[in-house]
Amino acid sequence: MSRRFTIMVVPDGATHVRRYRFSAGSMKFAIWSLSIFMLLVLAGTVLGSLYLHHNYKKLQQNQILKEQNVQLRNELLMVHQKMAGAQAILDRVQRFDTKLRTITKLHDPGRHLALGPFDVQKPVEIGAGQEGVMDPVVLAISVQPQKAIGILGKRLDELIASAERREGSVRQLETYLRGQQVRLASTPSIWPTRGWLTSGFGVRTDPYTGKPTMHMGIDIANQEGVPVVATARGVVTFAGKSGGYGNVIVIDHGYGIRTRFGHLSEIAVGVGDHVDRGDRIGRIGNTGRSTGPHLHYEVEVNGVAENPMNYILED
Repeated sequence: MSRRFTIMVVPDGATHVRRYRFSAGSMKFAIWSLSIFMLLVLAGTVLGSLYLHHNYKKLQQNQILKEQNVQLRNELLMVHQKMAGAQAILDRVQRFDTKLRTITKLHDPGRHLALGPFDVQKPVEIGAGQEGVMDPVVLAISVQPQKAIGILGKRLDELIASAERREGSVRQLETYLRGQQVRLASTPSIWPTRGWLTSGFGVRTDPYTGKPTMHMGIDIANQEGVPVVATARGVVTFAGKSGGYGNVIVIDHGYGIRTRFGHLSEIAVGVGDHVDRGDRIGRIGNTGRSTGPHLHYEVEVNGVAENPMNYILED
């Protein structure tokens, strides 16, 4: 006789009892089915937990990598900016070096006095680019930081090489200039006054005739009465009116160098006076052939007008 099982279900407050009868085989099947279902649920739970844990770790790692990439890009941009600043400083040193060599005649191909090096290589244009085109370094930093490291490394090598060249040139100048203090004191090297540079050295349109003419100096505009100073040590050889220059002062600095200051409203020195760099010699005016208050300033070397901007070491 087969064994049977009865399950009785008695609802609360009810008189009717529900009975469910199972054979031993059906009961075993139900138990096995339930066990398998529970095992499947347990396995699914474990696998799901492992999957979620793996994905969570992966998300954490991705977040860490993103943060590291952002930090790397920021650091690369800082290095890029510092290199751009260093290049700007080197460019200023190069301009200063060139001006010093012009003033001291160390770079004068006609007299064969060049001490070099004068093969000025084009500077590394960090941060520069055509208008509307992103700097390739900045682009690489934003897209491929690892590639940007290689570009910056190459530019850093070029920057170091450029700095070494500049250092050698400046050391050479230093050695020469130690024995040239008297000449340097007598060589124009500062702004004669403060104001706005309204006309440079070279060919320009004459404001009176409208024709191209050679402008032998530079014009610095400012209010009438602003002080004008000597740009180097020297002796005043002329102080008075001179045609289109109006009130003018001429200073002989020796070594074939002379400076001329025109259109002055006041002359504060006389012929034969000795002046030093920075001494006040007059004031800006509007005398002579002038269209407004300004100083006309010239530098002459051995009777030939040269660009005064080459003799101004101040920024």
